[in-house]
Amino acid sequence: MRIVFMGTPDFALFSLKALVEAGEEVVGVVTQPDKPRGRGYVLTPPPVKVYAAEQNIPVYQPQTLKNGAFDETLRELNPELIVVVAYGKILPKSVLDFPKYGCINVHGSLLPALRGAAPMQRAIMEGHPVTGVTTMYMADGIDTGDMLLKTEVAIDEDDNFETIHDKLGKVGAETLIATVNALKAGTLTAIPQDDALSTYAAKIEKSDCLIDFTADAHTVHNRIRGLSPMPLAFTHTPDGKLLKVPAAKRGQSPEAGNIAAPGTVLSLDNGIEVACGTGSVIFTVVTPEGKSRMNAADYIRGRKVSVGDVLN
Repeated sequence: MRIVFMGTPDFALFSLKALVEAGEEVVGVVTQPDKPRGRGYVLTPPPVKVYAAEQNIPVYQPQTLKNGAFDETLRELNPELIVVVAYGKILPKSVLDFPKYGCINVHGSLLPALRGAAPMQRAIMEGHPVTGVTTMYMADGIDTGDMLLKTEVAIDEDDNFETIHDKLGKVGAETLIATVNALKAGTLTAIPQDDALSTYAAKIEKSDCLIDFTADAHTVHNRIRGLSPMPLAFTHTPDGKLLKVPAAKRGQSPEAGNIAAPGTVLSLDNGIEVACGTGSVIFTVVTPEGKSRMNAADYIRGRKVSVGDVLN
């Protein structure tokens, strides 16, 4: 069938590649406009655009889909199915209603849990042992459409946003292909979501990244890994300097939070061990203000931190 693919970042690229490699007829790719990136603000195309151009698939980057702005192009492409993966714009009714077989989305959670913009990060930050992907028919509302197929993925103790992103990207692509195959075979079953069981994964804000050491060590560790490698959890040194934390592990002593105030540096033996409300966390990698990321041992050797310092 004729498929239009809508997606923008690396997570979407997994699914687009899977469709192309499966021999599906992708007649067009719709993605976000190029954006300035890096310190030099170099205008950079989305990963999906780069791959589509390599595959000689026509690429469209409309500023908006509202008010029929994309309808004429959609009629020219005449898709039977639209696949949407992390596109980044809300689809208006004229787009949702156009294809014969509807619009299918790949969402990075086990719906109806964690609807919204940041399901992968929130799953880790909230301490979920399992997450996954759901394919669904798109409808009005944020991730409220009927569910199609689900695949579970365990969240391991050492997983962070990057590793879960890549696991779900791969599994999401596989689940999408299974969904498209079932659609073509006429065996696809749509299951309505139970709104009473829904939770929401809000966009990550700067306030989410500030480490609250009054929480228990498990919660602090989950926040750090859920925000790594970007945008990164952070704290402040006693002199007010920003200190970002790309990697940490939980300390071994559950009594650590009882012997010093939360945020107190307890030890520099195996990294920067910091007391939490209960237990402690050990920073193993840090990014000091104005510097590149470094091992905690290098930061310690630079005498940038001392036992007894209180962070934040």
